[in-house]
This record gives sequence, C-alpha cells and structure tokens, in this order.
Amino acid sequence: MSDDVVNIPNHIAIIMDGNGRWAKRRLQPRFMGHRAGVKAVEGIVKHCAQRGVKILSLFAFSSENWRRPGKEVSLLMELFSHALNNQVKKLHDNNIKLCIIGDLEQFSPALQEQITKAQQLTANNTGLIVNIAANYGGRWDITQSVRQLAEQVRLGEITPDAITEDMISQHLTTAALPEPDLFIRTGGEQRVSNFLLWQMAYTEFYFTDLLWPEFNANALDLAIASFSQRERRFGRTSEQLQEKPDA
Repeated sequence: MSDDVVNIPNHIAIIMDGNGRWAKRRLQPRFMGHRAGVKAVEGIVKHCAQRGVKILSLFAFSSENWRRPGKEVSLLMELFSHALNNQVKKLHDNNIKLCIIGDLEQFSPALQEQITKAQQLTANNTGLIVNIAANYGGRWDITQSVRQLAEQVRLGEITPDAITEDMISQHLTTAALPEPDLFIRTGGEQRVSNFLLWQMAYTEFYFTDLLWPEFNANALDLAIASFSQRERRFGRTSEQLQEKPDA
C-alpha cells in the first residue's frame, strides 16, 4: 500500500478487545491473552510510527473493568507495571511520547509513581504520541471537565452562559490532542464502550472480527485503507467539499 494514495489518519483510537477469547480458544488462562495483547501493542505502535500516524490512543483499562474478578484485575495491574518497566525506555529511544489518561488516583502509589516517571522521561519526544487510557471512562472524562467549569462559575471567574463546547473540550484529559480521525474496535463487538465519547463525535468507525492478539500491521493497513475511502463532510455536502476556494 503506497502512502501517496492513502490518507493516513492523524489520530487513531483503538479498543483492544478479544484477549480473553483468544486465550480461551487456545485453552489457556485469560491472562495469557492479555500478555499476547501487549505484544500486539508493540507491533501496532511500531507500524503507526512507520506509517506517519501522529497519535495512537489505546483503551487499556476502563473504569468498568474493576468489576472483573479480583485475580484478573490484580494480574492486569501487574502486567501494566511490567509493561511500563520494560517498554518505556524503548519508546523513549524511538522518540515516542507516552501519555496516560484516566482517573489515576485509584491505582497504587507505586504504579502512580511509575506512570509519572514514564511520562516525564518521554515528555519532550516529538514523534508518535501513544495515549493510554487507564481507569478511563468517557462519561467520567466529561463529568470531570464539567466539574472544573462549575468550580470556575462558583468562584465567579465565568458565568454559566459563557460555557461553550470548546471550553468543555479544553478541560478533557485529551485537551492537548486533536480528536480521533479513525476508531478501530477488534473482537467483533460494534460499540464504543464509554471510550472518548465527546471526542469521537465525527470519528470514522471501523470494526473487525479479529481478536486483538491477531491484529497486526496488515490488519491496521486494511483499516487505514477503509478510512481513506470515506468522505468526511462534518455536516457539509459532497458538493461543498468539491468546491474550489476562490483564487
């Protein structure tokens, strides 16, 4: 696939679904699926950097995932910590910036410290931004933004009538990033599951039956090819998009 005929999305957001089912089909514990999922992340990060994607947002752990069995949650936290220890230097060496978004206060102090150090190490990198959503929920994100604005109203810094959509966007955890162009969900489910709800108002959706550990560079290229064939009108007509601006 040649880049000169392909519209590469600036920002790709992915729900990495199907780790548990991948393991079950192989008669393995669910945790083995999550480990395989981490390997898949490595490949996709590398390919996004090669293809010129600017931002990759990955839904690693939702605020609803705390409802899973305690042993699985504990193992997921260990895997997150292990991945931070083993991957951050590699990201840094490849000029990749790591950002973690979500309600991080619910994590252990040790994991919070790891997250802080990882972000600090890569903060000045200028290549691909890898945005990891951990203990994240789209409704939570909107709520915490509105709470910040409500506090400004309480302090008399702004009036309720002054609140705009842009102001809400500026207080989201992704305020510094452009909105996703392409959303991908693996595993066959066709829903957004409380991921970047505000940010994906005009995002193109792509669903695949591949389980996350099976999602590789070729699969990503197919998603990008599908995106390239979409006409993104943002409320306008096709004719308006084809009009040439006055010279």
